[in-house]
Amino acid sequence: MFTLNCRGRLLVISQPIVMGIINTTPDSFYSNSRHASVETALKQAGQMILEGATILDIGGQSTRPGSTPLSQEEENSRVLPVIEAIRKQFPDIYLSIDTYQAGVAKKAVDAGADIINDISGGSFDPNMLSTVAELGVPYVCMHIKGDSHSMHHEQTYTDITQEVLDYFIHRTADCINQGIKDIIIDPGFGFSKNSQQNFLLLKDLEVFHILQKPLLFGISRKSTIYKTLGITPEESLNGTTVLNTAALLKGAHILRVHDVREAVEAIKLVNQLTINN
Repeated sequence: MFTLNCRGRLLVISQPIVMGIINTTPDSFYSNSRHASVETALKQAGQMILEGATILDIGGQSTRPGSTPLSQEEENSRVLPVIEAIRKQFPDIYLSIDTYQAGVAKKAVDAGADIINDISGGSFDPNMLSTVAELGVPYVCMHIKGDSHSMHHEQTYTDITQEVLDYFIHRTADCINQGIKDIIIDPGFGFSKNSQQNFLLLKDLEVFHILQKPLLFGISRKSTIYKTLGITPEESLNGTTVLNTAALLKGAHILRVHDVREAVEAIKLVNQLTINN
């Protein structure tokens, strides 16, 4: 069991939970996750909460291959109104801001976000780790290689599991040294890794329990699924559920998904398999 201090509220993870993805971008790789207006984002938030999401992850910066990084001002204009509206209408939900810019993270927490989800693990913005520590919120630290332009390029690994584990050993130490109390680790499926490397990492996922941190698994509708199956992101729900189930059996604590109901159902069924173990 893990407990996370979310601005004075305690998020207890005693069994796997679901983080629902709400993109305030016009160009996310999965078209059905794009919510360009506050009204559509609010509607999606309500549906995800009804289906069982514990956390909603709000992102305004597309990280699909070929996307152009936004300025802080433009990213703020996309995410802050949505965070404020969701916080007002659904005061009990936990909100995460998906950003690698420290300035955006700070304004998002001021607007009502509880968690900072940073795909760069603090490597894109030198002020990120100190900002998270100052804000005193949980931090999702993801593994990545490269920068915002090269993060989707294939990388060479001698032993991907060992290299990602070594990354987290050193990066979580950096987070702790900066004063961050609650750290969630995300192996970064789809970032700086090809499909074969992603499957190897999933096969070894239980290795990361040695870090004694909540483990986030995010492969929802990504290219590892649709390229392997020769389909589109829109056709990738079944493949997502299959790999989410595999991750749950290997001890994932948080599923980051576009489709909340199916992820919640996977958790309920896997819990039945493991309830007496």
